[in-house]
Amino acid sequence: MTNNHLTLLALFSLTLGWTSCTKINANLPEASPQSSAATPQEIVRANEVRSLPGKLDNVPMFNSNSPEWVKKEGILLSTFPPEGKTVPTAHLNFPFQGKFTLFAHHFTHTPPNLQTLYLGVIVYNPSREPVTLAVSEAASYLMEPDAPFQQQPTMSNNPDGEIYAGAGIRAVDNVLRGRRQQDFPAQLVIPPGKSQMLMNHPIPVRGLAKRCNGRSSFFRLNSSSKVYIASLAMYAQKHADGTERAPTLAEWQQLLDTGGLAGPRDKTPTPPDQVGGQLIYGRVAGVQLGSSWQADLVDEGSTHLTIPPSGQAISFAISTLRGGRLGTNQLQAAPLIVRYPDTAYESHANYGVHYDLTLPLLNTTNQPQRVTVTLETPWKEDQLSKGGLIFRQPSWDFPLFRGTVRLRYQDNQAQELTRYLHLWHRRGQVLEPLVELNLASGEQRQVWLDFLYPPDSVPPQVLTVETK
Repeated sequence: MTNNHLTLLALFSLTLGWTSCTKINANLPEASPQSSAATPQEIVRANEVRSLPGKLDNVPMFNSNSPEWVKKEGILLSTFPPEGKTVPTAHLNFPFQGKFTLFAHHFTHTPPNLQTLYLGVIVYNPSREPVTLAVSEAASYLMEPDAPFQQQPTMSNNPDGEIYAGAGIRAVDNVLRGRRQQDFPAQLVIPPGKSQMLMNHPIPVRGLAKRCNGRSSFFRLNSSSKVYIASLAMYAQKHADGTERAPTLAEWQQLLDTGGLAGPRDKTPTPPDQVGGQLIYGRVAGVQLGSSWQADLVDEGSTHLTIPPSGQAISFAISTLRGGRLGTNQLQAAPLIVRYPDTAYESHANYGVHYDLTLPLLNTTNQPQRVTVTLETPWKEDQLSKGGLIFRQPSWDFPLFRGTVRLRYQDNQAQELTRYLHLWHRRGQVLEPLVELNLASGEQRQVWLDFLYPPDSVPPQVLTVETK
């Protein structure tokens, strides 16, 4: 099996969730960058590709994404201690304290009798004093009807967050803007030795044309003392008249204490030390170390980035992973502190990680220069087999980066601008830049780009600075 086929298999392991439920007007990518019925033009751009400066912070993320498709009730992810639990192996014994983030992303498909699946997140205070859990930002959306997967233009102004292509994309867009949905409190005060529900939200399918739906949720949280957290899946309970109702705290607690892991289980991932063979990333269910990557994109030993010579470019790799390091040898995927044995070893797409990137651009020439900054999705490779990043016209049609980014800069009229842009990238697509600047000789100007890596996007990407 060729490296290109392995890349494709690994790519599908990150994308099959939403494509199984929703069909976008897009063809599947070819098995290699050389093949195409229409004989498109392949573009190999041999500019410098640099590792991304900076590193992940130490803020943990509760990352609940396996099983992605839930058909069997049970525990999705529990960081509770195993003592006193019927299935001790379902509990990973990791307390949260201080700042942390929470990501939960799950689907249901043709449930029995079209029952509504509920997603619950329970928080437990093990101490003898009340604990305050501050909820600074929070968003949770259904795929239907809140945020269906819909084809979008390559780049759209998105000032109010009304453009999106998926529930996870809409959720992290809200958090990027500092929003907290009204159904989440500003804080939970949890009494000593007690639990409270942070979430108790449905994923209904009744009445939908396709009997499948999903919910994606993202939170920024801060706990005044240690808490344990679990995400759980349970079908709706019934009133005496047979109508559905949400599970109670006591019913969630019973499932947590006596239940096992939800199912069916996802594919077991390839061990990190395996050489050759099929690369399976797996789905994440665990606590990852790192919620944000802050970086100043500068030359080594400098406080600025010298723009490249006219006609040349510099690219910085973003969200690199095993099998997709683009020749940099840098692995950005967040490590898992605790995980289940059949789930991912790393957070391979860094879903929800806040990339916070500053570019202090400097024109050291004696002439004015026209400079562009572009976020791009080249063909995925570990090493650059053709000596550069591979693009294609027309591109492979599969949409692999979909989400909102925030761009802040001073334009050519000296106006300070903040723009929210929704991007829809196909693999290998030749794209218009996010911004184009005219820099005078000796001028330095700063561009700031940040985004929460959108769930259901597929890495890696590059951020490219080019002098025209």
